[in-house]
Amino acid sequence: MFTGIVTDMGRIRAVTKTSQGEGEGRRFEIETALDVADIDIGGSVAHAGACMTVVEKGQDGDQGWYAIEVSAESLSKTTLGDWDVGSRINLERAMRLGDELGGHIVSGHVDGVGEVVSRTPDGDSVRFVFSAPEELAKYLAPKGSITVDGVSLTVNEVEGAQFGINVIPHTQEVTTIGALQAGDHVNLEIDMLARYVARLLGKE
Repeated sequence: MFTGIVTDMGRIRAVTKTSQGEGEGRRFEIETALDVADIDIGGSVAHAGACMTVVEKGQDGDQGWYAIEVSAESLSKTTLGDWDVGSRINLERAMRLGDELGGHIVSGHVDGVGEVVSRTPDGDSVRFVFSAPEELAKYLAPKGSITVDGVSLTVNEVEGAQFGINVIPHTQEVTTIGALQAGDHVNLEIDMLARYVARLLGKE
C-alpha cells in the first residue's frame, strides 16, 4: 500500500526487452536518491503510480539504482510502455506500519490512462484539466481524491469524464506533474473508498 506522497523522482538509465512478440516485456534500471541499501529485493516501489517489484539493485559510486521487470500486460495498461532512457518518474516506497498517511490510501494498481486536456497558470499554482476513461467517471467527485502518476491530488470539479485539479509550486518541483503539458498521458488510480461505495450502491 502507498499514500500518493512522492519521495523521489527517479531517472531511467537503461531499458531492455525481456521477451519477443505479443508477450514482450521490459526491464528498467532506475537511478534514485532513495537509499537502495534499505530497499529489499522483492520489495515494492510505486513507479508513476504503478506498483512494481525490485529484482536487482546496485551502487555506482554515489549513485544508487535498482531494476524492475514489467510484463506486456502492465505495459499495455499504463504509461510505462512510453518510458525510455532519461525519462523521469515519480517514486514512492511501500508504506510501513506506523508511517504517516500524508495523502490517501493508494494500492499502486493503475485503473486507467488519462490525458492532460489543458494547463493554465493560476497564481503560483497551475490548474490542470484531465480526461479519464469513461468507465472511471462515476468514481470522480469534487473534493475527492485521485492519484495521478502516483501523486495524491484533490479533485476541484468534475464534468463528465473530465476533472480539474490545482497543483501547488512544491508539488510541481518535486514530482513530474509540474512538467505535464496538454496531450500528455498519465496513470490514474481512483480513490479506493469511492470504488467500494459504488459497489455497495450497486453501481459497479
